[in-house]
Amino acid sequence: MKRELRQLREALLDLTGVLNRPQPDAALIALAGVDLDRALFPLLARIERRGPLGIGELAELCGRDYTTVSRQVAKLEALGLVLRRANREDARITDAAITAKGRAMTGALDEARERILTSLLAEWDRRDLAELARLLRQFADDALRFVRAAGSHKTSAATSGRVARLRLLRMAKSPANT
Repeated sequence: MKRELRQLREALLDLTGVLNRPQPDAALIALAGVDLDRALFPLLARIERRGPLGIGELAELCGRDYTTVSRQVAKLEALGLVLRRANREDARITDAAITAKGRAMTGALDEARERILTSLLAEWDRRDLAELARLLRQFADDALRFVRAAGSHKTSAATSGRVARLRLLRMAKSPANT
C-alpha cells in the first residue's frame, strides 16, 4: 500500500502543479472566447454550480481567505456576472448568486473545457474514464470531508484513517478489482 500511496501522492503533486500554472487557465479562457481574470473564473464556476453561496462557504471551497474572496466576488459583481444579496435564512451572511451573463460565461468555459478534456482523453477506454470519474469524485468528497472535519476539530486523524481504510477495502472488493 505504501507504493500506491506514493504513486498517488506523486500524481496529485503533478496535477496540482499543472492546475496551478497560468497556461491551462489562459488557454481555457482564450478557447472559450471570454475576457476574465483567471483568478476569478474558479469562483464564478463554483457559484454557478453550487450557488447561491455565502462568501465564507465559497472561500472554504476555493481554499482562499474570506477577504480575498469577498474582493473577488465584488469584481465579479462589477462585471455583471454575479450579484450579492443577503442570505434568505441568515441576513448576516452575504450570498453570491449567478446572473444570466455569468451563466452564459460559464457555459462558454464549460464548452471549452469539454473540448480540451475530450482531446486529452481521446485514447482512453470509456470504462476507464468512467472509473476515473467515479474514483476521483469519491476521493474529492473524502478530501472535502477531511478538511471540513479538521477545520472544525470534530474528527481525529484515527477516524480519518478508518474512513480511508474502509474506502480502500470497498474498492478492493468491487467487481472491477476482482
